[in-house]
Amino acid sequence: VQLQASGGGLVQAGGSLRLSCTASRRTASNNAMGWFRQAPGKEREFVAGIGWRGSTTRYTDSVKGRFTISRDNTKNTMYLQMNSLEPGDTAVYYCAVNRLSLPSTTSELYHYWGQGTQVTVSS
Repeated sequence: VQLQASGGGLVQAGGSLRLSCTASRRTASNNAMGWFRQAPGKEREFVAGIGWRGSTTRYTDSVKGRFTISRDNTKNTMYLQMNSLEPGDTAVYYCAVNRLSLPSTTSELYHYWGQGTQVTVSS
């Protein structure tokens, strides 16, 4: 499975961006998917995950209430709507496909990764 992430960019604090991640084939529709991010000098961290049905979601505490993850299996695409962005959200955002059907926060359980898209939030 190949993943293509897009939608990153430069935005002012308080602004919004919508990330998309499209999978190359339908295999991903039976698996959970997730978004991770990595800021300069920091380790990659879990941001949000969604189960294969789209009804189960998980978020890291720092983005709860601001980010919304969703997916459209008919389009093999996952989304991350990011509102009220903060400078601390600046990072390269990666999408990934989980080995399992339910989302997890552990990167080791994700076996396909996209190339990353840069999100920069200015103060």
